[in-house]
Amino acid sequence: MDIPQNLKYTASHEWIAGAPDGTLTIGITAVATDQLGELVYVELPEVGKQLAAGEACAVVESTKAASDVYAPVAGEVVEVNSALGEQPGTVNEGPYDKGWLFRLKPAEAGAADRLLDANAYRASAGV
Repeated sequence: MDIPQNLKYTASHEWIAGAPDGTLTIGITAVATDQLGELVYVELPEVGKQLAAGEACAVVESTKAASDVYAPVAGEVVEVNSALGEQPGTVNEGPYDKGWLFRLKPAEAGAADRLLDANAYRASAGV
């Protein structure tokens, strides 16, 4: 199971990548896509929306189930991957690159540092 070492994670299967400008890119892990199966619908938060850490902010739906996606840290949505509206399966094909969900400007610098590293996520996910 692909779990990149350079990312941060949550126990609810979100991955987080920091950018040089301080924004965070958020998506769901390969573990999540494996459990859900082929995605058929993705609902993303609105740009400008303020999110609280742990808030349900997006939905991914497969032929098996629908699942909430949670904000890993508090902040403002600054961009969404609008291509997923027409091609939700992109998340399955490349969950860590072209299948990202949204970008967030964190309310607190360094907030993502408190999230799980790859080894801790692997242990929590049982993979």
